[in-house]
Amino acid sequence: MPDDEQVMAQVREGRVEMLAVLFERYHVRLFNFFLRLTADRPLSEDLTQELFLRILKYRHTFRGESKFSTWMYQIARNLHIDQIRSRHPEIPIDDLFEEKPSAQPCPAQNAEARQEADLLAQALERLPLRKREVLLLSRFQNLKYQEVARLLECSVENVKTLVHRSLKELRRHYLDLQGGTQ
Repeated sequence: MPDDEQVMAQVREGRVEMLAVLFERYHVRLFNFFLRLTADRPLSEDLTQELFLRILKYRHTFRGESKFSTWMYQIARNLHIDQIRSRHPEIPIDDLFEEKPSAQPCPAQNAEARQEADLLAQALERLPLRKREVLLLSRFQNLKYQEVARLLECSVENVKTLVHRSLKELRRHYLDLQGGTQ
């Protein structure tokens, strides 16, 4: 089975039907990535679909110098930023990365594990976008720190520091939502 870079090389060379292979491999992860960034299911579905259209449109820019997933998540980040700008054109994008989003409670579903997952999701939503994004990329999307550094255009050490601080702040929010227990 060809790896992602080989499949994308085929897409770049005009075999656009091979994009279906990448869609199957990544659409669920991308949907979850967008959902954790936006907390909006319909918007996340739209962004996921739009991402694959952009991959098709910009396929000629894939050079294979980095992993396909790194290139794809860069497009995903740009798409998310474009979406924010279209909804809030008056707010500088740097301000959005520092702003804390509103915490919207997720509906609890019977099990204690689901309740903890809901608390974690709420705590994640309370993080500034930059911290939430670095955790999503490194922990939920399993990108290596070097790949995250490339995406965020910073050093690996900066990524490590940001992940550490983000996890610390996430834990604080989680404990606050839990009522300060533990």
